[in-house]
Amino acid sequence: EIKLVESGGGLVQPGGSLTLSCAASGFSLSNRAMNWVRQAPGKGLEWVGGINGAGAKYYTEAVQGRFIISRDYAKNTMYLQMTGLKTEDSAMYYCAKDFDMRTMTGTRGQGTQVTVSS
Repeated sequence: EIKLVESGGGLVQPGGSLTLSCAASGFSLSNRAMNWVRQAPGKGLEWVGGINGAGAKYYTEAVQGRFIISRDYAKNTMYLQMTGLKTEDSAMYYCAKDFDMRTMTGTRGQGTQVTVSS
């Protein structure tokens, strides 16, 4: 069974940092394209960034320079390091497998909530 479990969310002050984890099971992250997406209350799903099978990383402009995606193959886990957090980064964050950016669909976990507030 393919499963994605996100963790690491929480409440953080503006300017703070968080690292989210996405533990994968049922398949290997090795050479697999994976993405992070988020959804703020009342808004649609937003692509945050992704890593392709070759390890190249891409980010939406809003998080470029502040967020970093990485993978630990031994733990079969993907990470999203977030720094310089802003209130507009508040959202439910999901990791996604087989994500289609045209339809904004793919296999996601249950998500982890990030709230940036003073």
